[in-house]
Amino acid sequence: MKIYNNKYIAAISISLVLASCKAPMATVIQDEVKNNIPENFNQNEQQDASNNSGTTPWRQFFTDPNLVALIETSLKNNQELMITLQEIEIAKSGIAAKKGKLSPTVSAGLGAGVKKAGRYTSEGAGDATTEIEPGKEMPDPLGNFEAGLMANWEIDIWKKLRNEKDAAVAHYLSTVEGKNFVLSNLIEEVADNYYELLALDNQLDIIQQYIKLQARALEISKIQKQAAAATELAVKKFEAELAKSKATEYTIRQQITEKENQINALCGRYPQPIVRTKESFMSTIPQTVYTGIPSQLLANRPDIKQAELELKAAKLDVEAARKEFYPTLEISATLGLEAFKPSYLVKMPESIAYNLVGELAGPLINKSAIKANFQTADAKQIQALYEYDKTILNAYLDISNLMSKVKNIDQYYQLKSQETQALDQSIDIANQLFKNSRADYLEVLLNQRDALDAKMELIEAKEKQLSTVVDIYKSLGGGWK
Repeated sequence: MKIYNNKYIAAISISLVLASCKAPMATVIQDEVKNNIPENFNQNEQQDASNNSGTTPWRQFFTDPNLVALIETSLKNNQELMITLQEIEIAKSGIAAKKGKLSPTVSAGLGAGVKKAGRYTSEGAGDATTEIEPGKEMPDPLGNFEAGLMANWEIDIWKKLRNEKDAAVAHYLSTVEGKNFVLSNLIEEVADNYYELLALDNQLDIIQQYIKLQARALEISKIQKQAAAATELAVKKFEAELAKSKATEYTIRQQITEKENQINALCGRYPQPIVRTKESFMSTIPQTVYTGIPSQLLANRPDIKQAELELKAAKLDVEAARKEFYPTLEISATLGLEAFKPSYLVKMPESIAYNLVGELAGPLINKSAIKANFQTADAKQIQALYEYDKTILNAYLDISNLMSKVKNIDQYYQLKSQETQALDQSIDIANQLFKNSRADYLEVLLNQRDALDAKMELIEAKEKQLSTVVDIYKSLGGGWK
């Protein structure tokens, strides 16, 4: 399957070079990615926009009620998901902080102080010859009491603050998509571990059946030894094989315990038995998956949408950093009461004081800090471009590999089924021949070992078959709805 053609690679390379010189090129690379999606991506030839497994809600995709219950528990208790939800709250607070900069800052204050000016200074000489009221001199030292409101407002004449707010919004939306991606991964991980647990259960049943078979073979070898139809070597070989099988049983039991605890960890709970039905595992038919049309991958996968939103946020950060070079217009105002004695504060309008200042200022010398911030923002945008490109490339490669894998694993499973049936028949034949002394113990052992290995591999093939379908479902953007 051809995932990216030369035209696409060239377009990406040119766009990245230009983006390092000019921030708006972020839009160019997004357009190039979307316009050069490989049309031959689909494995199924006849598909349309409405036929896409990635749009199927997970409760409809998974039909095992025990698995559905585990997924629901994990969505309520998983610690990683809880951490991601707090990241969303942090990003939401970032929007409020940036939005607040667009509005005036108003504060209230109270103040009191005292001042003694030198007598032989212009201020001291003026105070000494000034009467507050006829016949009442200015007090010395001079007190100062004030109460009022203060406002400060930066006028967003270059849309710098609005760009910062829009960048915060884009980052918030990316954290929401990040949460969706965590949901998708969590559901996939629970399902995969659940199928692995069922596979271990079935392997445990197989090894227990094999132990019984070995025990019977050992008894037959002992009887044949007494009848001089077999030797002590055959008895010891069967004893060793039986001990090996019992050791394997305990290994599988330990793996089952660890797998149960792994699922419990995903569900955010302490060790407890996992409710499951192992009998129907081998007869479970995997879901049929449809990839839909290629452009749906951009709309369905949360990680692609997250990378796109982070790219948008990085572009806005560059715009805001560039406008730091421009002058800023700030308006400051105060309104309140001021007097040298608290009793005079209530005398209106004499005690009323106000101030209104407008200031337009821009950097002229020593712009190194502003330049550094701009270069940092520009580098982060280029980084986001690469991340966006990498995410899309990995998405298509994942699905390409998985679609090929699900076909090959189906063929592998069918052939393993045939092998298992043939070896089961050979075991019966070998046992009959051994009972009649027409075959030696080595033939019996080899047939039994081959049959055991084939059955174990058949169970593993079934687990891979089911897990691969789950992986494709997640790779198509499913699992978070």
